[in-house]
Amino acid sequence: MAIVLLVVLTVAASILGRLGIAKASVIAAVRAIVQLGIVSIILVYALAHMWAALLFTVFMFAIAVRTTANRSGVSTAWVWAAVAMLAGVLPVLLIIFATGCAPLTPVSLVPVSGIIIGNIMSGHTLACRRFFADLREEIGTYEAGLAVGFPRRDAIALVTEPSVTESVLPTVDRTATVGLVTLPGAFVGVLLGGGSALQAGAAQALVLIGILAGQAVTVVVAHDLVTRAKLLPEDLATQLHP
Repeated sequence: MAIVLLVVLTVAASILGRLGIAKASVIAAVRAIVQLGIVSIILVYALAHMWAALLFTVFMFAIAVRTTANRSGVSTAWVWAAVAMLAGVLPVLLIIFATGCAPLTPVSLVPVSGIIIGNIMSGHTLACRRFFADLREEIGTYEAGLAVGFPRRDAIALVTEPSVTESVLPTVDRTATVGLVTLPGAFVGVLLGGGSALQAGAAQALVLIGILAGQAVTVVVAHDLVTRAKLLPEDLATQLHP
């Protein structure tokens, strides 16, 4: 009943505010319920077998790459999106599990990886969309850079560099205000699972700082790939001639 009422509230807000997301919201809600049901069934097996947990983690990463590539408009350059995301995901997970902060078990691997991958996906999408919007709006600045002798990489960076820091600021703010403004999922999850408040705080701090580190690395690598004209939508790849 609560889910139905929440969907109705979303649709009402969309209609009254002319957001244009009423139909999309209903479809998204139905998809979420169906997908979570299917995933829950799969996780029953994955959480009991390490190889299945690893396979499911790879599957989550693949879906994240596809999603961010489509949302960013770089479907033809999805390999480079994967490189940027992997640069952020891999070291974070290695640090978390290699240091023993979280046990390398299926029950730990799947949720921790899911949180890290999901947030790095969002960071990559937002960063790329900002970079590409800047390049489309300020193509004249890029061409001026070329005109004065800048190589293509430096001319692209002339336009996109101001947006690099802004891409990770929301995560910096969320990390800085955790506990004061919000009590995120990992914190609440540990409490609901019977853990102490100190354990919940430690788990949430680990996750948030891991997300911050992963997003920072991913954004830096993605920006480098953009300046090298590797990670670009087709229209910009054509426009940003050397």
